[in-house]
Amino acid sequence: MRQRAGAANRRNRESEGNSRCGSPRSAARAPPTPPPAAAGTISTEEEAPATGNAPAAEAPASEAAVPADGQKQLQALKAAEVQSPIRGKKQFLPTRRRIDREINKLKFAYKGEVIMGLTASYGTLSSDDTDIMLIVDGIGADGSVATVKPFVGYFYRDNNCVGVRFGYRHMGGTLDSGNYDFGESNDLTGALPYLDLASDNYSFGIFHRSYAGLDPKGRFGLFAEFELSMSTGSTNFAYESGDRIKRTYSDNTQFKLAFNPGAAVYIFPNVCATLSFGLGGIQYTSVTQKDAEGHKIGSRKASNMKFKLNIAAINVGMTIHLWDKKKK
Repeated sequence: MRQRAGAANRRNRESEGNSRCGSPRSAARAPPTPPPAAAGTISTEEEAPATGNAPAAEAPASEAAVPADGQKQLQALKAAEVQSPIRGKKQFLPTRRRIDREINKLKFAYKGEVIMGLTASYGTLSSDDTDIMLIVDGIGADGSVATVKPFVGYFYRDNNCVGVRFGYRHMGGTLDSGNYDFGESNDLTGALPYLDLASDNYSFGIFHRSYAGLDPKGRFGLFAEFELSMSTGSTNFAYESGDRIKRTYSDNTQFKLAFNPGAAVYIFPNVCATLSFGLGGIQYTSVTQKDAEGHKIGSRKASNMKFKLNIAAINVGMTIHLWDKKKK
């Protein structure tokens, strides 16, 4: 009995000491952990950082259901859309990117070159060289047109040139008196009076020419040229009236925007031959007529737009390229 009472007293003393100092076993136990969150969800009950900033906003439900790797990819796509220069701009063409047709891939002329050239044309018309006037007897007609146009240009970049052009044109023709007869059934006969025409014009213009090479070595090429020019000159017209020859004079001024395509080929390392065609354009013409004493007797103004091949505007030219860079 005494032994049992002593053991009970020792257990009571131990229990009182544990209550004062705390049980080492109970102190070693970890606090209970909360139950794990459900798979595929993100907890939004995290504590705010100790810096005092406001807690982060909750993610949308559509993004909350996406895994972490998927969210990173989604954020990268959104950032690319914001930084894209195409987003938010309306394109003139339906394509998202400009198509590179590689027109300037083949070089015909290089940036920094200076060209000096000359284009010329000459044509004649005579009643002896044509069968158009078979219905006219005893007629003598001849005429000619000559044009000379020197120019200077500078290539501000590969295959593109700007320059100035000067020009001179002379046109003259004479129609001697003759008789025409359209047959007995038409009952139409008559005589043509004497006519003479002489005209001289001077011009000045600026042009832009774009080349496109046809071979890798740049020997052959095509070009498209736009020219804005102004010309002024005078015309002397004489005609027979009765037994007298009367004359009228006219002063003319013309403004013209013309399109002149053509072809070019190098016949020497720095010498190029060209052939161009006048396809018309937009022009404005003002003419003032005067009599032999210089008094104004009439005037006319006209503007038109014509695009067609003009045989009189076929020009053969020669161009010299100066300070040419070594072609690759």
